[in-house]
Amino acid sequence: MQRLAVVLLLFTSTVPWMASADEESPAKDEGHVLVLDANNFHDTVKEHPFIVVEFYAPWCGHCKQLAPEYEKAAAILKENDPPIILAKVDANEESNKGLASEFDVRGYPTLKIVEKKGEVVRDYKGPRDAEGIVSYLKKQVGPPSSEITTAEEGEKLVHEADIIVVGVFKSPDSEEYKSFLSTASELRSDYEFKHTFDGSLLPKKDAVLTAPLIRVYKKFDEGFNDLKEFTPEGVKKFLDDVSIPYLVLFNKDPVQREYLTKIFQNPADAKAFLFVDAKDEGAEELKKVYGDLAKEHKGKGLRFLIADTEDGQNAIQYFGAKQDRLPSIVIQGSDEKKYMLEKANVGNVAAWLKEYLDGKASEFLKSEPVPEKNDEPVKIVVLDTLDELVLKSGKNVLLEFYAPWCGHCKNLAPILDEVAIALQPDSSVVIAKLDATANDVKDKRFDVKGFPTIYLYTATGKVVPYEGDRTKESIISFIESNKDSAEQSNVAAEVETDEKDEL
Repeated sequence: MQRLAVVLLLFTSTVPWMASADEESPAKDEGHVLVLDANNFHDTVKEHPFIVVEFYAPWCGHCKQLAPEYEKAAAILKENDPPIILAKVDANEESNKGLASEFDVRGYPTLKIVEKKGEVVRDYKGPRDAEGIVSYLKKQVGPPSSEITTAEEGEKLVHEADIIVVGVFKSPDSEEYKSFLSTASELRSDYEFKHTFDGSLLPKKDAVLTAPLIRVYKKFDEGFNDLKEFTPEGVKKFLDDVSIPYLVLFNKDPVQREYLTKIFQNPADAKAFLFVDAKDEGAEELKKVYGDLAKEHKGKGLRFLIADTEDGQNAIQYFGAKQDRLPSIVIQGSDEKKYMLEKANVGNVAAWLKEYLDGKASEFLKSEPVPEKNDEPVKIVVLDTLDELVLKSGKNVLLEFYAPWCGHCKNLAPILDEVAIALQPDSSVVIAKLDATANDVKDKRFDVKGFPTIYLYTATGKVVPYEGDRTKESIISFIESNKDSAEQSNVAAEVETDEKDEL
């Protein structure tokens, strides 16, 4: 991996040409950045054992902000020894979308590091400014771990680093050392790795350093953790477990933000949030009890976080915690289900946590308050009124799932108003909307993966997705073609009444 060229693949819209599907085309320079596409991508990757890949979309605001920084970095890195090359591909171009799928791109910009001619892929987790990009990539092309050769160096590294992973080995020929380097290469975006063949050069921390050993020095919790028998997978799990404090603060501190990023990148762990009012005098005592529980359950697949009303307002709103019911604890399981304890206190936290761990806690589903007035043409639906206004209404309901911040949803709003007004004479049809960011809808018939998502729920319970043009005429035509007639609606209502009578 030493002395290898680096290609930063920036997927963008600036490709000025398009090769035919059956014709290979060479990579092309555009400024200081190399332009790639689906035809030349894999051949170019094979020429470079170490490549950093960023997926870009032309409409992405963050990508536009990033573009000039990449251009600056490209100019600097071309002069590096060895040269580090930056490149870009338009991932929004139809012929290049297979590349985005291949690299599991779910948002923009997404950066990947591709090594060993495409055999190893890992996330790029460096800065997004030119200076940071240059510094980060220069480190990425060097050895994955450097040797500690003096006691002074060992003491300084351990003293200065927030967290550092150090391997202690008998010789550079040992299988453990070779395995360590391989793992360090794969995880170098996440951790700083060092190694030594003399354990006496490291601070002892009142624990004997006997090779082979991996020791993680850190400035939190126990101060250090040792792993004596290890495999590549075992090392990964060990680092996941020990590299994050047992209690993380949901605030703007860059160090805490880094821990939060790691937590949310691991969907396998459940996450417990303690939401407290920053002005609550009793909060400190509750935080201590909560912290003790976090320490007790460390390494058991449950991460503990604290957010107050000053720094955690967005999280509080997202999870549906009510200000007048704080302190509250919300647990989001690995299955995305949520559980909530409102009015948490030192006397009920431990018992409720045990109830959750025993599988006895009730799932929490957030719902906006039922609106006091609902007399606009487009009716407002919340989770608590979904049955009444949609599922059991006996009406043909065109239901829009939207997000308040969604531009496409804002553009659609006046169109839906026009549709609702036009169809007011038809009492069997209702136009409605539901804020999918503020209401948990678990009905699997409504598959909402983006905004806006629109379904027609007919009077007899058929669920028909709308995928047509977002115009008044197209939407009305769709409703008229798919709605149930009044006769069908009456039959369905009679059947439901008979079923209730039988029960």
